[in-house]
Amino acid sequence: MDPTIITVNARSYDNAIRKSWTAELIERSDQLLILKGLFEFDVEHSDIGLIRRGTISYEYFWLGRWYNVFRFHEPDGTFRCFYCNVTMPPVFNGSILDYIDLDIDILLGRDGPARILDEDEFRQNAAIYNYPAEVKANAAQAVADLTRMIRGREFPFDER
Repeated sequence: MDPTIITVNARSYDNAIRKSWTAELIERSDQLLILKGLFEFDVEHSDIGLIRRGTISYEYFWLGRWYNVFRFHEPDGTFRCFYCNVTMPPVFNGSILDYIDLDIDILLGRDGPARILDEDEFRQNAAIYNYPAEVKANAAQAVADLTRMIRGREFPFDER
């Protein structure tokens, strides 16, 4: 059976596409999509550093949650890090998954505590786009939920 390839679009609050990539759908339930991506070329990431060609990303998208989680593995299969994005809940039509990235990220490496990143970008964009109170509250709750899940080594943070 041929793999199901999904196009993922990370969008800004004004709906413009920030990043787009393809990944293989490896598991699907009513509320969770798990994708597997493969980096085809080197990418320099501001928070993670150099992501080498051949790096694998397992991508967890819950259809009703305000975040997603990426688990990165080096080309040799070694776990590298978790990278969590605070987002609006994604929309999936069977072949395209779209989500609004709200800028706040959480990085969890092999060692050390989780780091919350880009809260300043969130505040700037909240002012620029006039985020409703509901968006701000859900973003704060997403950070709290992710932090709790990380501390408790809940799925998918139980796989390191």
